[in-house]
Amino acid sequence: MAHTTDTPVSAPTPANWASILALGLIWGGTFAIVSVALRGYGPVTVAAARTALGALALLALVAATGRPRPRWDPVLAGFVLALGVLTAAAPFLLLAWGQQHVPSAFAGLSMAVLPLFLLPLAHLFVPGDRLTARKAGGFAMGLAGATVLLGPGIFEAGSGDLAALGRIACIGATVCYAFGSILTRRCPEIDGMWLSALSLVVGAILLVPAMLLAEGLPGAADPAVMAAIVFLGLVPTGFAALLRVQVIRSAGPSFMTLVNYQVPVWSMAFGALLLSEVLPARFYLALALIAGGLTVSQWRRGH
Repeated sequence: MAHTTDTPVSAPTPANWASILALGLIWGGTFAIVSVALRGYGPVTVAAARTALGALALLALVAATGRPRPRWDPVLAGFVLALGVLTAAAPFLLLAWGQQHVPSAFAGLSMAVLPLFLLPLAHLFVPGDRLTARKAGGFAMGLAGATVLLGPGIFEAGSGDLAALGRIACIGATVCYAFGSILTRRCPEIDGMWLSALSLVVGAILLVPAMLLAEGLPGAADPAVMAAIVFLGLVPTGFAALLRVQVIRSAGPSFMTLVNYQVPVWSMAFGALLLSEVLPARFYLALALIAGGLTVSQWRRGH
């Protein structure tokens, strides 16, 4: 019978560090690509297409590599269903909708808020992943950076401010990812590739009908827009989902937050260079504070 993974977090390997660097670059560029896709399709279509394409890509990879099928039980099925919602359907939809109203760089910067939710959750639910005084200091600095990043008026959505609603949607996606990271670590034994594929299948099952109801069957669009959709499904969704699961199950969810400190840098760079986005000064101050929080929380890690 499958059992819950409660083993202590191991020290990150060189492969874990390489995966973290790759994920930072991939996900940092994702927000600019989503902005391009939104020029031709609605947010539900963008989220549904990337989820469905990612699921098909990983299912094909599972079949090609002959991975053994998981042994199903109600507990594992429940974890897969929850992960499909928390790591695919909900965050992809929230980010796509939010990016209609905020710069792609903000969507990327919002990912840096993830450790604020994840550190206390990991302390409670992941053996060996304690919230030490050093991590708490980094947490406080990161909180200051998040406050600067969000800026004034974040909770004035009731006035109909779509920019405020867009920022809330992006932050909501980080909440989903935080809980999803904990559940990934706690999930019963299952091959990482299967877990990634099945989570995306669940996301696609939820999002494709929603797309058909809300926006209809998508048609042809500008070649650049269609290329953006295909890229989103294959690289930051399919391939990156596999890397993400491997890192979390090997080195733990707190180590995975290192991606979120990279993503803002890349999202700001791609937003400025590819989309000519003008970034307010507070973005750079927030980035500096968050980077300081990273230095404090990760210094002499494991010692």
